[in-house]
Amino acid sequence: MLGLRRLIRGGVVYTPSLPGVTMATSKTASFYLTETVLLPAGTAATSTVQASLDVGGLVNIASSEALAIEQVDFIVQYGAAYNLPPQDLSADDYTIVAQLTDQNPGTNLVRADDNNLIGSGSVNVDVDNNITSHSQDFFPDNFGKLSEAFFAVNDSLFLVGSLAGNAAPSIIDVYVTVRIKARIAKLSKQDWMALAITSTANSD
Repeated sequence: MLGLRRLIRGGVVYTPSLPGVTMATSKTASFYLTETVLLPAGTAATSTVQASLDVGGLVNIASSEALAIEQVDFIVQYGAAYNLPPQDLSADDYTIVAQLTDQNPGTNLVRADDNNLIGSGSVNVDVDNNITSHSQDFFPDNFGKLSEAFFAVNDSLFLVGSLAGNAAPSIIDVYVTVRIKARIAKLSKQDWMALAITSTANSD
């Protein structure tokens, strides 16, 4: 039995059109969840930080409910007042990377074909030329209608933020925030179990 899970970077989508897979039904309207990680001033290149979101209280496992994630967006802010330009972080070029997963990667970044990767984004800053771009990894990640959502059945989601590419420690604080648009959905027991098995099997 294939679950209703969208494999974000692997190019594979499991949908209810497949034989034996039932349609998910929405239990709530869409709502937003947010979490922030701080990369403090003095952070060196390749440093990563992690935060977790407890979503276990939102879904009723006994009723085969899951968190249907419809969109993941990332916001990067600089300085204690959140208003400094990206060029103030470092005298050297750098990249900020953010990832949201439904398995705990510690403070590691996962590869783009990892089935537990929900959404990701990066901001590249060319300090000398005053240019900021995210062409390497666009965000927000929009998943479409309910049947194409990323269905999370774990108790927690994990946000990892990383600073890479700067030759010297950063000068100011940088905050990376994830905004998750989601709803509660009810699945068939078979689909819920398939999601749980898939998530656990890919946890390595």
